[in-house]
Amino acid sequence: MRIFDSLSLKKPAKSFIIFLLCASLLQAQEGHPPPVPPPPGAKSTKCSGRPIPQLEDVTAKTGINFTHTADPSKKYIVESMSGGVILFDYDRDGWPDIYFTNAPTVDMAIKGEASLGVLYHNNHDGTFTDVTAKSGLTKPCFAMGGAVGDYDNDGWPDLYVTCLGGNTLYHNNGDGTFTDVTAKAGVADGRWSTGASFGDYDSDGLVDLIVTNYVDFHLNDLPGFGSAPNCKYRGISVQCGPRGLRGAGDSLFHNNGDGTFTDVSKAAGVSDPDGYYGMGVIWADFNNTGRPDIYVANDSTPKFLYKNLGNGIFKDIGLQSGTAVSEDGSEQASMGIAVGDYNHTGRPSLYVTNFSDENDLLYRNDGDWNFTEVSYASGVALPSLPWVKWGTAFVDLDNDGWLDLIAVSGHVYPQVDTLPSGPGYREPKLLSMNQKDGTFCDAGDQAGPALKEKRVSRGLAVGDLFNDGNMDVVISDIDGAPMILRNHGVPGRHWVSFELAGTKSNRLALNARLKIVAGGMTQTDEIHSGGSYLSQNDLRVHFGLGAATKIDSLEIRWPSGKVETLSNLAADQFYSVLEGQGIVPAEKIRSGKKH
Repeated sequence: MRIFDSLSLKKPAKSFIIFLLCASLLQAQEGHPPPVPPPPGAKSTKCSGRPIPQLEDVTAKTGINFTHTADPSKKYIVESMSGGVILFDYDRDGWPDIYFTNAPTVDMAIKGEASLGVLYHNNHDGTFTDVTAKSGLTKPCFAMGGAVGDYDNDGWPDLYVTCLGGNTLYHNNGDGTFTDVTAKAGVADGRWSTGASFGDYDSDGLVDLIVTNYVDFHLNDLPGFGSAPNCKYRGISVQCGPRGLRGAGDSLFHNNGDGTFTDVSKAAGVSDPDGYYGMGVIWADFNNTGRPDIYVANDSTPKFLYKNLGNGIFKDIGLQSGTAVSEDGSEQASMGIAVGDYNHTGRPSLYVTNFSDENDLLYRNDGDWNFTEVSYASGVALPSLPWVKWGTAFVDLDNDGWLDLIAVSGHVYPQVDTLPSGPGYREPKLLSMNQKDGTFCDAGDQAGPALKEKRVSRGLAVGDLFNDGNMDVVISDIDGAPMILRNHGVPGRHWVSFELAGTKSNRLALNARLKIVAGGMTQTDEIHSGGSYLSQNDLRVHFGLGAATKIDSLEIRWPSGKVETLSNLAADQFYSVLEGQGIVPAEKIRSGKKH
């Protein structure tokens, strides 16, 4: 420490700097990057002078009694990562249903014991019924999350579940049941899969499938708890990984149109040969080319933005675009992804959730494949710093026409509760309300007690569960029961919701782009499969309208390239749109084969 001898510092200051350097060195040895201090003057603003929608925990009222299996000690990293939640209208009755993934403990798995996910049917009256047994969603696996896509274009949404050691594709039979078609389809993968997303990257009308994998982990070769420097956290023994473990690579499965898929990962350039630690993934058209690109959140390694070149090939432009690392060039332990046009530019921006001492990242899309990291400038960074963040969504919770941000948190190490200081194992939710000027205010403690309740959360999905025009939130906890948060909204605000079905395009119209003009505002959104953290939002597209009582125009750019324009639509309605035919009765787009 002779370097300090030449500095004009008092002894306490020298001691403090030496302490910080030692702490940073220790964390680096333990596999955790040292915390990056906030920039000078960084601050967050509490929301004031505006109504904040109240999110009520109605789980007990819904009849949902699912509990995720958990080992309280979390000795292995695989026991800390599950907890996806899927919102999808599996029976096409116009009401979102809920599927929770589940996973056994390592000890259970070694003994051949399983923990099944649960499917809840929406009863249209605020309650849900467990229909798992009769649905056929009963194949046991060490499940992480999943995504929804109609891979055979029969009009019924299919479910893909990611797992350790082999994934499952469930075909929706259209009668309330599902059939495991994984073997025929060829999409098991077989590694430790985490994120998944369907999207038609080659515009052939068939959805393809991207799957991210985490680390090379095997139940017959378990890393010892606290057994190496990368199995320590702030001096205490914890589970090992991901640092110190090999990454597993990713998969892209091309849809052949006959019920089978072909693994084209290497040929397409998305196999991740360096073995980064893949987590959340989503297809989105980031530069309005009409072709969906791929964004991957990687844990403890740079993130990928795969530009779709239009010839079946992708190019990673994460670093060039500014979306691979933070503004100061730091790698983060990234988990969840949200995509949304929060500033009304017509371009989708990115929000990425990260580990504790790493702020969440807001990448503003400036066009032409350039993004600017505006996390601190926008006000979303500082409130997120203490927590380990996971599922997230851009969602207009107050129906003012501007997308807000919500995220959940919860630590990975139960052992942190033994530390004399720190956030603890159980953590609160984050809510940032859009201030319409590129910034957000912190409303985490203003939207009701549910968000302040400390839990160990993972997956998050949003959708209008009760069909009342307000977007609700479903959260899956890895230790315990989920949360169904009913959004009571803001009185006097209007909304509109669209459900699309393709004819030439893929049946669920994944990655269709919608643009509405109403009340002097222009908003855009896109239909996404997957995203958040291992979760799936309701596929219906919801727009808040503020005081506007009609939509002046709606423009839909279908995945096929067709552009369709509708006008003069009343607010506060659910609309069904069939490609080439405009607005149709809901039954017409929910009735099986393409028209």
